[in-house]
Amino acid sequence: MCENQEGTHFHSHYPSFEECVAFHGHACPGLATGYRVATAAMRTLGIARPYDEELVCIAETDACGVDAIQVVTGCTAGKGNLVIHDYGKHVFSFFSRESGRAIRVLVAQSDMPERSAMDDLRKKVFSGAASPQEEAEFRSLMKAATMSILSVPDETLLRISEIPPEPPQKARIFASVVCACCGEPVADAKTRLVEGSRVCIPCAESRVHGGERRFP
Repeated sequence: MCENQEGTHFHSHYPSFEECVAFHGHACPGLATGYRVATAAMRTLGIARPYDEELVCIAETDACGVDAIQVVTGCTAGKGNLVIHDYGKHVFSFFSRESGRAIRVLVAQSDMPERSAMDDLRKKVFSGAASPQEEAEFRSLMKAATMSILSVPDETLLRISEIPPEPPQKARIFASVVCACCGEPVADAKTRLVEGSRVCIPCAESRVHGGERRFP
């Protein structure tokens, strides 16, 4: 099964878009875009959802689509195989450790008729200034845009290219030390050396900016 009538299932052994919605909290064009990226990447690499760090994703945005990436591909922030460099670009690179292949997926600008009207209404809705009619129109346009993204061909929405297969190192597990300033446990690699003592980043920054945190 490649796609059902609603355009939300792209392969029977990948999580559905509905599962992504349940994780994210709502359906939106950004989540739909992430879903299309994730399923296209898995098909292109010819892999199923891994259980651990066999697949790595580097996302160049922290927008809604990242949640679909986590659900579909198993690349998560907690495992360390989802790396976010927030450049504000809808670009995602995937590295398969098992196959030794890597791809870069760029989300192309799509000409959706709903986009202009939706953008005009977004600020009013999010600021609470929209009327009930305007809010209903915005939700309707959002739904139409979401379904449009779920239904267009891959080649219309995405630009996929092979890249050198050089994934980041596997996630490291750090020892904990006690911050010399606040006394709270902190990963040793996330400390700063201040006046010869190891302190956590918030304590180090508060001293630089004249904050109230002080050494015991």
